[in-house]
Amino acid sequence: MVEGTSARILIVDDEAAQMQALCSTLRDQGYQTFGFTGGQAALGALRQAKFDLLLADLMMPEMSGIDLLQAAQELDRNLVGIIMTGEGTITSAVEAMKVGALDFVLKPFRLSAILPVLSRALAVRALRMENAELQLRVRERTAELEVANRDLESFSYSVSHDLRAPLRAIRGFASILLEDYSEKMPVDAQDLLNQVSKNAHRMARLIDDLLEFSHLGRQPLSKQAVNVAAIVQEVLDELGKRQDGPPIEVRLGELPDCLGDPSLLRQVFINLLSNAFKFTRHKEQALVEVGCRSQNGEKVYFVQDNGAGFDMQYAEKLFGVFQRFHTVDEFEGTGVGLSIVHRIVQRHGGRIWAEAEVNKGATFHFVVA
Repeated sequence: MVEGTSARILIVDDEAAQMQALCSTLRDQGYQTFGFTGGQAALGALRQAKFDLLLADLMMPEMSGIDLLQAAQELDRNLVGIIMTGEGTITSAVEAMKVGALDFVLKPFRLSAILPVLSRALAVRALRMENAELQLRVRERTAELEVANRDLESFSYSVSHDLRAPLRAIRGFASILLEDYSEKMPVDAQDLLNQVSKNAHRMARLIDDLLEFSHLGRQPLSKQAVNVAAIVQEVLDELGKRQDGPPIEVRLGELPDCLGDPSLLRQVFINLLSNAFKFTRHKEQALVEVGCRSQNGEKVYFVQDNGAGFDMQYAEKLFGVFQRFHTVDEFEGTGVGLSIVHRIVQRHGGRIWAEAEVNKGATFHFVVA
């Protein structure tokens, strides 16, 4: 006896002798066989237990092999069906394959022909079971993510209302103390209160940035043709109005249109250009360049400055939340802005990277798919 697979095979043939012979032969090969001479009895067995394969005769008086296969797969969608047929009905057997049969075997049977068919059918059965398990895991994971998103929304609501309210109170009372009672306070006390106000303001900005970062994961993309040049010019006009330091030279190159979400891509340029303006603040001749180049068939946008730069050995940490390469005293910020840029570019199916040198500036390149 050949070492068996222990697979359970449902064999249905209205010729009892032939059905019993096949059951006996395959049993000797290690299969568990269950034989029936009619389709209804076979379906009854299928309702009571699981089977791996169905071998059904094509031409049977009570129920054809095709009808039996269709009814059986309604009970177990992962069941693999094989049709048994004589030479004269091969065309009908092929038709059976079109409605769900995996293969067919010819009568009279030859073991050398049947065994490879069974082996392939069991492999297909295993794939179907793995696929079904994978789909179940995906559904479970999707449900978990939906719960996590609801929890995140709840957290965002809590941050927005429960944290901002006391923070506004701290900032408000600190401001009142400084305005109304500063003359009665020692200088050291005034300095300490200014620090309280300053850090409360920074905390408020941090909360706003974190909320924006969390919202990006759920905000649906609205892709359309984007006039990048117009967006960049609008951002530069806004930043120029806020600029109160030395003038910054801005050079604009070609900025072709792209496909993306206009509001999110605008946020990318706001963050990148704000950083460029901030980190060139101490330069006597500050320069910021914005442009696009073609590389391997892609449009690579870039924002370049000649400011503070950073050490490239830390570049892999650059887009992490709260990552800062300069102290708050040197340059303000929460360390969330580049994380927001990174997430937006990723959601567009693109990528972003940077090149820099300490005190010689930085260049941010990005591609949106």
